[in-house]
Amino acid sequence: MKKNVLLFMLLSVCINAQINRFFYEYKYIPDINDKSDVKRDLMVLDIDKKNGSYYYKDKHRQIVDSLKKDISDSDFENEIKDKITKEYGNYKSYKIDKNETKLFTIGKKDYKVIKKYPDYKTYIIEALSIDTYKVLEDQKIVWKIFPDKQKIGEYNTQKATTNFGGRQWTAWFTTEIPFQDGPYKFYGLPGLIIKIEDATVSHIITLMGNKAVQGGDREEDIPDNLASVINGNEIEVTKEKFKKLSEDYNKDPSLGLKQLLNSFGSNANISTKIITNGNGTKQAEETTMNDVYKLIEKSAKENQKKDSNPIELDLVK
Repeated sequence: MKKNVLLFMLLSVCINAQINRFFYEYKYIPDINDKSDVKRDLMVLDIDKKNGSYYYKDKHRQIVDSLKKDISDSDFENEIKDKITKEYGNYKSYKIDKNETKLFTIGKKDYKVIKKYPDYKTYIIEALSIDTYKVLEDQKIVWKIFPDKQKIGEYNTQKATTNFGGRQWTAWFTTEIPFQDGPYKFYGLPGLIIKIEDATVSHIITLMGNKAVQGGDREEDIPDNLASVINGNEIEVTKEKFKKLSEDYNKDPSLGLKQLLNSFGSNANISTKIITNGNGTKQAEETTMNDVYKLIEKSAKENQKKDSNPIELDLVK
């Protein structure tokens, strides 16, 4: 009874607050050919029940402390609980592997997802070359709910599945938190999504904690009102248009820079002086903009090879 009263008080505070902040661990394998390279990002879902939700990477509070290995499992778990509770509020997590020396390793993914209430119109904001785009999601998420139940952390959850972005997903949601929302683009279940993973288990997102805040408590990530985030200045395009832009970028990663320089009347003959070491001596070498373009293309191609397992398989990256 005491636990139920405490839970009710917690939910009351959460619902009445201006911003309801939920912290998720996003565990993923970026390179499908290297399953040993597992990334973990701390993601944040801010819910403003009047305007919508905002999902983004928390760049400022990554836990990268080395963890002790020479202690018992229970002490290790308590150590993690203390760290997370101090940073994020309530601890709502599954058991963490003691053999991992870092809880979060920051990945290269950096995008934001916005959902506008009450119709849950969804956008993803993502940079491509030198521009940032606001891409409207046109695929409706259709769920199939099952009677299967599971307790995750302190929440009683229920199973649901969907096909989205070229992947089959299994979600576990709870009606104990009355928001029909979730991490990334997922929404539409009768409660908050606590955990969701794809069939290959290479993308797993799990709730770790939550707290109520009055407006944004970090200037850089979120302003006082989500409305100003929702109405940003990014280039708004359709999903098909973004796919075409992605294809063009993959063919020529330096295209955006070329177009920018051309707009200023620049050309490929512009050069710069760089200092390099050759045979133990310093010498000046001339590098043309064409050389710079080649370096950009080489670097981008290498990164593309390491990013062969995107969260949405049907959205070209």
